[in-house]
Amino acid sequence: MAARPGRRPSGSKGNPKSCHERALGLLAVRQRSRRELELRLLGAGFPEAEVTEVLGRLEAVGLVDDRAFARSLAEQAFGNRRAGERSVRAALAGKGVAAEAVAAAIEEFGGDEDDRALELARARATRLVSLPRERAYTRLVGLLARRGYPHSVAREAARRALEVDSTDG
Repeated sequence: MAARPGRRPSGSKGNPKSCHERALGLLAVRQRSRRELELRLLGAGFPEAEVTEVLGRLEAVGLVDDRAFARSLAEQAFGNRRAGERSVRAALAGKGVAAEAVAAAIEEFGGDEDDRALELARARATRLVSLPRERAYTRLVGLLARRGYPHSVAREAARRALEVDSTDG
């Protein structure tokens, strides 16, 4: 495998970091999925066999754990961001996490999506009091949809947060 221009594979005289050191450096910044690390290390020009071996060692000592990564991301997304399930699924799938780990994390932290959507809508509705009710409703529905809530859940949460009749929206 030829290295990209400007990148030196492991073992080159000018490469200051080994594949293992590079992986540890990436993990020092933030927790990552196995697939994220694999793509970064391969992109840095390290041979596939070496990357596989290094990731195996890191998994064996618990530094790379897709289940823990999925739980952490889901807990943060559902808790702090009040994201919808669709958004969390997409984020984890985009980071290469296996479907089983995604499902387990959502099961553990997902909770009631309707309640979470209403909580977010009520928190944001206070910022929209100066807008006409129709515009505030549209903005809330848009926010909830971007956070990964189904349209029906977003509409109902926005309606309840703004105390709008169901015939208004």
